Amino acid sequence: METDESPRVLTFQLQFDKPVASQIKIAEWNPEKDLLAMVTEDSKILLHRFNWQRLWTISPGRCITSLCWRPDGKAIAVGLEDGTITLHDVENGRLLRSLKSHTAAVLCLNWEEDNHLIKDGNDNLSTYEDRTSCFFPPAPTVPRMPGMVSGDANFMDDNEDSFREFSNSSQQRFNILCSGDKDGNICFSIFGIFPIGKINIHKFSFPTLVDIKATYRLVNASIYKVALSKDLCHLIVMCSGELFEDTNESQNGKLVGHGTDGLHCLVLDTSIFWKRKNELHQVAQQASNIEDLTEVIRASLSVMCKQWSDAMHHFHEKFDSLSTLIIDHGLDSSPQEEFLSLLGGARTSPAVHQFLVNSLGEVGVKRVLKVVCGAGKELQLIVLDHLQPAAEIIGFRMGELRGLSRWRARYKGVGLDETLINDATEKAGMLLVQVERFIRVLSSVVQQFSNFFNWLLKCIKLLMSEPSDQLLPYDSELLVIFLRFLYDQDPVKQLLELSEVDCDIEIELETTQRVKELVNFGGFLDCEYLRRTLAKEFQLMESSFSEAFQMPHCTISEKILCENLLPLFPLPSSPAPTSFPVPASISYYEDASHATSAYQTRENRCIDYISFQIPDESFPEIANCVGIARGFMNHLMNVKKGYTSLEIVLLCVPGGYHCVDLSLYKESQFVLLLNETNTSSESSGDACMMIVQASDLPFVSISQSTSLDYWMLHQLKDSVVYLQMENEKHPEVLLVFLLQENVPWSTSWRKMKMRSQMQNNDLMCLLFDIFLIIFYCTLKQKHVEWI
Repeated sequence: METDESPRVLTFQLQFDKPVASQIKIAEWNPEKDLLAMVTEDSKILLHRFNWQRLWTISPGRCITSLCWRPDGKAIAVGLEDGTITLHDVENGRLLRSLKSHTAAVLCLNWEEDNHLIKDGNDNLSTYEDRTSCFFPPAPTVPRMPGMVSGDANFMDDNEDSFREFSNSSQQRFNILCSGDKDGNICFSIFGIFPIGKINIHKFSFPTLVDIKATYRLVNASIYKVALSKDLCHLIVMCSGELFEDTNESQNGKLVGHGTDGLHCLVLDTSIFWKRKNELHQVAQQASNIEDLTEVIRASLSVMCKQWSDAMHHFHEKFDSLSTLIIDHGLDSSPQEEFLSLLGGARTSPAVHQFLVNSLGEVGVKRVLKVVCGAGKELQLIVLDHLQPAAEIIGFRMGELRGLSRWRARYKGVGLDETLINDATEKAGMLLVQVERFIRVLSSVVQQFSNFFNWLLKCIKLLMSEPSDQLLPYDSELLVIFLRFLYDQDPVKQLLELSEVDCDIEIELETTQRVKELVNFGGFLDCEYLRRTLAKEFQLMESSFSEAFQMPHCTISEKILCENLLPLFPLPSSPAPTSFPVPASISYYEDASHATSAYQTRENRCIDYISFQIPDESFPEIANCVGIARGFMNHLMNVKKGYTSLEIVLLCVPGGYHCVDLSLYKESQFVLLLNETNTSSESSGDACMMIVQASDLPFVSISQSTSLDYWMLHQLKDSVVYLQMENEKHPEVLLVFLLQENVPWSTSWRKMKMRSQMQNNDLMCLLFDIFLIIFYCTLKQKHVEWI
């Protein structure tokens, strides 16, 4: 008979069985909506509702290694094997941004939002107001022109509200996207779009307790889990690697102890994000929008260059035949000389007559006129609607950053260098001047082409003895200028194309002197900018932006420090796995009931929970166990104050089962997903989910060893808590859900499972998030509080 103290056992009932085309290897619930994002073995991302309605499917074309939602659920980050992180819109899956922060596979992602509102020194709410909208219309987007493909330049091809909302980070809470790769690199991006820091754990020296001077380093480390605390002050990292003592006697380091190749936990001090979040928010807001607009300019220049090149190719394709005719008729002249001779009233040469009447004709002239002048108008529209507004807003935003950089007391600490910002601001102003000059040059060239074609039409009419009264007039002076300077030259292309050899534009001496005089009145210090092309000026502006924005990146990276390292358990000697070796999770929990606990501070009420399965090969004497550690985040600080906050408990999984996934749930509850040990090749056996109350677990305080090569879990082999499915008094076990018998995993769960990358290929890892889909209705029927 079941007593009140016995765990409640509920039979799991299968609600529905939905197949998918390929195996599911990653799944993540949307934090705000009933949406589940899943990654298949063939690297496709599927987004489903709870009722299994599929919203969209996308394929990045590369192997997907990690997945993470933005805290508000409006965007999803995808880590790829080549080190790229792509951000996609939740509404349609379209690409919003692509970042290349890593050079190796991105194995983990964590996107955390600050849970505190920013306040000023007087405890008043401090909000950052972006003033750009007060002076400018909405920012332009990438031009949608022929030849542009969706996703080019790492942006969407549609001017959709979702993209504008994504870029408008002033309306967001301060948030940071963390990513870790298999080479030990961890990158940080504000709002997921502005890189603000990068560290490599191989470069850290890990301290021991204060009475020991030895330090240690990790080599051959891979990052498998990262979790930023709710206040953004700490980052807990799970990684595998070999631990070496960093000694002065050996430059290569000396291996300490036995079996130091294992799984380790690190605590990094990221308090710079909390202390300077207001400043970082403002810098990231301006810099990320500047990068967006820079991409608009780059795409605009690319589209304009292609449009104009196509038009000029069509023009030369038609008019190059005149040169051939001149040679065939034995004439020693050029097309320009022949046209000037015709303009002067001389007798028309046979070559020109044949070209105008037979080869080109009136229809041919009109077609070329339409192509060239049409391309000119398209370029003018792109400049007025995209290029020029983007350049103007960039200049304004750089001015905003320039003002912030002069507040040295606040912004020098986050790397906003006044000298670099001033140089970048000047380059933005130079680009605006170049855009104005390009508009004038383009307008003049189009006008002269139109004048030339009008004259040709009149000549063809006269040669064919047809009336020409209805034709547009032409300007003889402009025609002479065109034939002498523009017929075989292309000043528009010269300004748009970035050639390998710098091409200086000739500037009159008087103009150069006036530019130099303007320096005394606040003009640009670089007086040679008029000699450069528009494309070259844009390249120099990009370079100055990159240098200016790299300074905050380097400054913040140097202020992220390692506080502590905790060796968890040794790993079996085998090739490095491509995914996390064991089920594990890192969670933070804030509860008023624990506000005075030893492992919390007044400033930080957040408790960190690190849960992990212990491989049987690591500690045979504590086989089939799960470890839960808490208080590691502030442990070293508390040790220096005279007490320890690190507590660990070992839970032995019920006999006949093994853990395939575990996670912290609300109200300090742990959820264990257990598979029955498979004894038959025809059946996968049963499964269950066990909910354990963390506050009822007998955590044991751990004194961290003075030597980091010591695996502390040995201290707990006599304190293991043995969990039972039923008929035992275990108040810490709240609920047990049983999967109905005779339902093999491979059939009823279809492909919704995750295979472990360890040597045991029979181990099926089913993510807890996916499990929620199936038994959600059952929980509702049983009136169990969940989700």
